[in-house]
Amino acid sequence: MTSENMLRAAGLIIFRRVQRDVEYLLLQTSYGRHHWTPPKGHLDPGEDYRTAALRETEEEAGYKASQLNITDFKSTLSYQVKGRPKEVVYWLAELTDPNAPVKLSHEHQAFKWSGLEETCRLSQFEDMQQVFRNAESFLAR
Repeated sequence: MTSENMLRAAGLIIFRRVQRDVEYLLLQTSYGRHHWTPPKGHLDPGEDYRTAALRETEEEAGYKASQLNITDFKSTLSYQVKGRPKEVVYWLAELTDPNAPVKLSHEHQAFKWSGLEETCRLSQFEDMQQVFRNAESFLAR
């Protein structure tokens, strides 16, 4: 399949530190099977992955780039969606104010801050669970 058929998306794995614990933000979709996912979305024409990740995070969770410290951790997932290849690039970003409120868009019906194990349980997809585990290892360095 040619690269112009590939679906491209980007997002941020947002975490906050609460005392000594790390919590990750998951959003529950208001469509389909109501799965839990970090804020992410498709690239607009001419948009790069990082710009899309920041735009989608602001649209879906209400967090602006100025509220986030993006780390050096980056992960790319590749999988099939309805017979088309899809590539999603995630960056790990710390919320600078752990009490800043989430502002959900119409695309999501709920959000949850949770530790690694619950985050992996909620995310359901093995490749996404591995991204969270790798992010946790990165943060433990």
